[in-house]
Amino acid sequence: MLTKKMESALVKHINKEMHSAYIYMSMSAHSASIGLKGFARWFMVQYHEEMFHHMKMYEYIQSQGGNIVLATIEEPLKGFKSALDMFEKTLAHEQYMTKNINNLVDIAIEEKDHATQIFLHWYVTEQVEEEDSVNEIIAKLKLIGNDANALLSVDKDLATRAVTVPVDFSTSVTAQAKGGA
Repeated sequence: MLTKKMESALVKHINKEMHSAYIYMSMSAHSASIGLKGFARWFMVQYHEEMFHHMKMYEYIQSQGGNIVLATIEEPLKGFKSALDMFEKTLAHEQYMTKNINNLVDIAIEEKDHATQIFLHWYVTEQVEEEDSVNEIIAKLKLIGNDANALLSVDKDLATRAVTVPVDFSTSVTAQAKGGA
């Protein structure tokens, strides 16, 4: 069972995950509008991952008898200068999300909520992977500079990213991720 403090913090984090999805949808739309279809795909896959993160937490709160009251989602980022700018903003956002996940773990420790600590370890690991992936892309974009041909090559590489999380939210995403229905 969740304490009120833990429940409140998790519910607030659901909103942050939804906002993350909204940011990546905005970046996908921007990428598509400037002809970078691979970047658009990468960001849309990221959108699906953030939605999965949201639903995973949503289901966890419900499984612990928590009450979920959703809040307004903040407007997403817009007005990107370049592909590098989008990924630098992505990294800053993922670092912000890492800080929020770490704060949730701190609350779980403070509340002596061992189940939530264990649940949140998945998110901690996920954030390490998120930041590493984005750092790799930033390094490539910095390396190519203003080389349009190289940018198109990166675009082609990013187009191969596949959705690896459940996207059907009508059934348990946790069960789907484990291979069940």
